[in-house]
Amino acid sequence: MDGARRRAPQASAWMKEKELSKKYRDLDTLIVECMDDKLERLPSPVGELGYLVAPEDLIECCLKLRDESDLGFEMLMDVCGVDYLGYGRDEWHTEEASDTGFSRGVDRDPREPTARLGEIEAEYRAPHRFAVVYHLLSIGHNRRLRLKVFCTDDDRPQLPSVTSVWASADWFEREAFDLYGILFRGHPDLRRLLTDYGFIGHPFRKDFPLIGNVEMRYDPEKGRVVYEPVQIEPRTLVPKVIRDDARYDAGLKDPGDA
Repeated sequence: MDGARRRAPQASAWMKEKELSKKYRDLDTLIVECMDDKLERLPSPVGELGYLVAPEDLIECCLKLRDESDLGFEMLMDVCGVDYLGYGRDEWHTEEASDTGFSRGVDRDPREPTARLGEIEAEYRAPHRFAVVYHLLSIGHNRRLRLKVFCTDDDRPQLPSVTSVWASADWFEREAFDLYGILFRGHPDLRRLLTDYGFIGHPFRKDFPLIGNVEMRYDPEKGRVVYEPVQIEPRTLVPKVIRDDARYDAGLKDPGDA
């Protein structure tokens, strides 16, 4: 990422960059001086400060952000996983519809949720499928900051754990592992956090079916909860809306209309 820190963030056509306030312009200057070009500014439509950091530089940058007195990001507020599969690709062509719904339900097999995504061009293409976003807070300076890190392996996404920097990362990283399948090297206890025992898959991944794979019920004969294949039938959930009919014909006017 040499030289990346001194480049102004490039806003795409779909994102209008908003200028930072003086407080965050000053913070950006401090980070430029401290980080030795290890961070790249991210564009923001709401004037928030965020940076892209390489996985190998994550721990070093987090330690500096926490320990430098002029920065002082002593609190990790949240860790969020992101799945960019299909991000920015438009499959909602709603000008015309069949009897069963719009193109999302017509042109794509609901059992193959990513079948057509590769055929549709996107305005933004993420460099990798999975990313992790860290939300930081400096209580002493009353400033917030985001760090984004992409996982370089789409099949087995993993990043170093920041639990050695902020203890609060423990459950946040477990949540990202549970919901997205992102592994955190060095985590002291990387177990599922929200899903049930024996759960298969990661429900926040874009290719995980919305109806799930199994359903559960209490079986009075067995005296316990049992799991069975899901019985919900996939269906089109987008309503058919008639946008053009005789009511909108420019040639049809009431007698009293001019």
